[in-house]
Amino acid sequence: MQNFVGFFQLHSDMDTEDGSVKYVLTGEGAGTVFEIDENSGDIHATRRLDREEKAMYTLSAKAVNKTSGQDLERASDFIIKIHDINDNEPKFAKETYLASVSEMSNVGAFVMKVTASDADDESYGNSAKLVYSILQGQPYFSIEPETGIIRTALPNMIRENREHYQVVIQAKDMAGQMGGLSGTTTVNITLMDVNNSPPRFPHSNYHLSTPESTEIGSSVGRIKAYDADVGENAEMWYSILDGDGQDVFSIITDSTSQEGVITVKKRLDYETKRFYSLRVQVTNTHIDRRFEQQGPFSDTAMVRITVTDVDEPPLFLRSLYIFEVDEDTPAGSSIGVVSARDPDTRQIYTIDRHTDLERLFNIDSNNGTISTLQALDRETSKWHNISVLATEISSALQTRVPVFIKVRDVNDNAPEFAMYYETFVCENVKAGQLIQTISAVDTDDPLVGHKFVFSLSTINPNFTIFDNEDNTARILTRRGGFNRREMSSYLLPVVISDNDYPIQSSTSTLTVRVCACDSRGTVQTCSPEALLLSAGLSTGALVAILLCILILLMIVVLFTALRRQKKKEPLIISKEDVRDNVVSYNDEGGGEEDTQAFDIGTLRNPEVIDTNKLRRDIMPEMLFPYRRSSPIKNNTDVRDFIHGRLQENDSDPTAPPYDSLATYAYEGNGSLAESLSSLESAATEGDQEFDYLSHWGPQFKKLADMYIGQESQRET
Repeated sequence: MQNFVGFFQLHSDMDTEDGSVKYVLTGEGAGTVFEIDENSGDIHATRRLDREEKAMYTLSAKAVNKTSGQDLERASDFIIKIHDINDNEPKFAKETYLASVSEMSNVGAFVMKVTASDADDESYGNSAKLVYSILQGQPYFSIEPETGIIRTALPNMIRENREHYQVVIQAKDMAGQMGGLSGTTTVNITLMDVNNSPPRFPHSNYHLSTPESTEIGSSVGRIKAYDADVGENAEMWYSILDGDGQDVFSIITDSTSQEGVITVKKRLDYETKRFYSLRVQVTNTHIDRRFEQQGPFSDTAMVRITVTDVDEPPLFLRSLYIFEVDEDTPAGSSIGVVSARDPDTRQIYTIDRHTDLERLFNIDSNNGTISTLQALDRETSKWHNISVLATEISSALQTRVPVFIKVRDVNDNAPEFAMYYETFVCENVKAGQLIQTISAVDTDDPLVGHKFVFSLSTINPNFTIFDNEDNTARILTRRGGFNRREMSSYLLPVVISDNDYPIQSSTSTLTVRVCACDSRGTVQTCSPEALLLSAGLSTGALVAILLCILILLMIVVLFTALRRQKKKEPLIISKEDVRDNVVSYNDEGGGEEDTQAFDIGTLRNPEVIDTNKLRRDIMPEMLFPYRRSSPIKNNTDVRDFIHGRLQENDSDPTAPPYDSLATYAYEGNGSLAESLSSLESAATEGDQEFDYLSHWGPQFKKLADMYIGQESQRET
């Protein structure tokens, strides 16, 4: 930047310096950056100029008459150039850079390149000429002064010794001379790992112990080697080189923890061997060939394993046992022997009865001999699977082993028909005609297969048998002209024998039915009912007759039941018995506590009959308007009559119970039909009209039939 006070002066030839000329400035920055003295023509800068902001300005100046404003001469154009000075320091693009380089690199290995920039004019002097240098990071790294390339300065730098470095780079202008401006940046450099460190065991000997009951595949212990490298360069694998335990133990590598895990490969036995030794080797998985001369990249260590004693259950000498026994072997016969070994103490043998529910076998608890408790049948079960337990006496520890017992076949079953045969022969059959082909089965299973022989137990005049020698036989007729009336069926005994030892045979009976056939030999019927058809009476006719008889019996029973229902004894035998009889409707009263059927107050006070109270337990039906006679005044005769009758009944031990109905000669005046008694009748019986009884409802139907019927007879 430059501060201009009297930059330069413009002067016109037309200016006589009499004050009549005025100078005018136009163009870039006129009036803002530059000003002109209108009287003298001096141009001044109004503020500090910055070349980096604008390097030159194009302006135009002219002289005009102050009075007339006319140009005195043409405008003059000119350019103002700003000369650069070193007023800008170098700047890096980043304040901090990250870089990496492999460890063990040679001197001068490229790390990275840094570049700074300077806003000053490169073409004017050395204001923008930069030089790079290291302020911090020596003697490990160096930088090229002109290019800014950072390189390693020491050979074989080891990451395991130091991994991270901080380098400060300076860029200085003026070609690095005194008075130049500078800028700095920081570069963080990391050494990348290479596989230059072999794995190492921290100890040369390891001691492990495991109980003898350790399962196969279970871990005994872990050993670990250390590698100063990281990542895949630190990956390693373990192996067993030699030792008396390399057949009993194995080692695998845990990829996560990089440990060697020793596992059991065979079952351990404290009583057989108690100590084992292994020589274990660890090796890097990824080896860098550039550093093989620094190897070997492996290490070895001795591992000694001690087997400790445990109270273990007995151990069977075999994982399973298979025995064979003939069927029908007598009970108590020996089948085989199982054996278990327990070095700690003695064991006993038992059979798991859940696997021998039928109790077919027994075992000697001392020596493990298995025997039968009953005879075995191969046809029932060919195999028996049981479990034998060996139990330690002192601790009750036990081990089980499966025992498979195969029942060998013995020829103890005779052959028999393969199925039930329905054999028939036609009445019109000819001699020598095939009527049936038979076969046989045998539940035994001989080694050479079945071979059956068929024959007849006796010579039969009607049928013969022909053995096909393929375990089948044909039944043929000896004669023709069979007749169902003479014989409806024939029994043919067939003897079937096998060829095994001992030979077994049986006699099966074949039933041959005589049937009616058509001309082509097709069976028409074989049933015994067919004989009735010849007599002219079919099965359908018999069924129809039976149905008719059954219907007639039902009609007779129904008619008898109806007659019994109609034939009932009449309620009133004769007209002489009408007066003082009581009609029973089978309606049981509620006793003394029944206050709904009638009002007991009426009997106690006859005056209340004027209120004409009806029964409260049923709905009254007013079939006819009732007529009522005038009550007897004071009703003393009624009270006396009732009291007298009450005393008689109370004192009479033969009187009916409390709920019985007592018959009184006085009926009262509250009835819908008035009094039914003839005591107050003014006319004779013959003068009465009884037609109204038929309108009283079903309660008086019987009474109406009696009186209306008698009146009709008299009129007749």
